Amino acid sequence: MDTWYFYQDAQNQWRWRRTAPNGRIVGASTEGYRNRVDCVTNARRNGYTGS
Repeated sequence: MDTWYFYQDAQNQWRWRRTAPNGRIVGASTEGYRNRVDCVTNARRNGYTGS
């Protein structure tokens, strides 16, 4: 099962990153979001099923 990380970058924009069990990054947001909710919404369009 992949792990999803939500974090703020250097410009305080929210981003997500999806990491496979072997530690490799298999997906990441291509843009930053002002609100965490918008970032999570984008991650859901890319397979995120968490809350």
